[in-house]
Amino acid sequence: MKEENQTLLKDFLIVGFSDLPQLQVPLCAAFSVIYLLTLAGNLLIMATIYSNSHLHTPMYFFLTNLSFNDICYTSVIFPHMLANFFMDGTHISFIACLLQVYFFMFVVVVEYILLSVMALDRYVAICNPLRYMVIMNKAVCFRMAVGTWAVSFLVPLPHTVLLSQLSYCESHTINHFFCDITALMKISCSNTHSIETLTYIMGAIVALLCFNLIIISYVNIASSILKIKTKGGRHKAFSTCASHITVVVIFFGSLFGTYLRPTSTYLMRDTKISSLSYIALTPLCNPIIYSLKNTEFKNALRKTKNAL
Repeated sequence: MKEENQTLLKDFLIVGFSDLPQLQVPLCAAFSVIYLLTLAGNLLIMATIYSNSHLHTPMYFFLTNLSFNDICYTSVIFPHMLANFFMDGTHISFIACLLQVYFFMFVVVVEYILLSVMALDRYVAICNPLRYMVIMNKAVCFRMAVGTWAVSFLVPLPHTVLLSQLSYCESHTINHFFCDITALMKISCSNTHSIETLTYIMGAIVALLCFNLIIISYVNIASSILKIKTKGGRHKAFSTCASHITVVVIFFGSLFGTYLRPTSTYLMRDTKISSLSYIALTPLCNPIIYSLKNTEFKNALRKTKNAL
């Protein structure tokens, strides 16, 4: 039996969107454009921040980290997904599948923590402006960034270890466009209760903790903004948070709706569609949202274009 399981674990077949043959060409074209725009948009944000010294502040330091993570985010999924359009499903080895699961969870956790750190940054900037640069000094920002990446590196390890111990006796066909943890549990013939429990626990610890930190930060921010006497002052304070709030709503809303429910309720076609909201749209929307809603960044971007 052990030898049989080892044979069964050689590779998986990722269906992707091959069950929608009439949409193969438009979907491939659309996802190719989305991927290229995501790379270009986030690289432009990083280049603009790097080339404008007045943007070398804590807020834009964390935005640079977010843009870099969004590039990694899409690059974990899109190259293999695009290759899938040129063949009737693509094979991926068991090890490569586990690595994709690990790195996808890694970049998702980075996004969670970075968004909460950015909310904390806005809280200090608006609620304690006179001490902002003292509290959020370079050393603190660097430690927060390193801590974010270090913690995110460790979080997916238990899931990956548990997934590696599952048996896949009945099917090796993953009805998704990447090695998603829920898709793997769906086709496993092992008891996945421990992984589901771990997912809920880690979701509570990481996702809900980060989300609650964001909510608490913005409750205090809203309280401080309401105390500002001038309408212009309130608008200016709120405008520095608008981009971040929009990104948080899109990212947390789509992920909570997809993963925080029992595996038995998943319909893989619906899950594939909902997954696109945070895998494709969120990394693409981030640079658009920050460039459109942030006046300071728009001015810097205009100067960068003129310099080129």
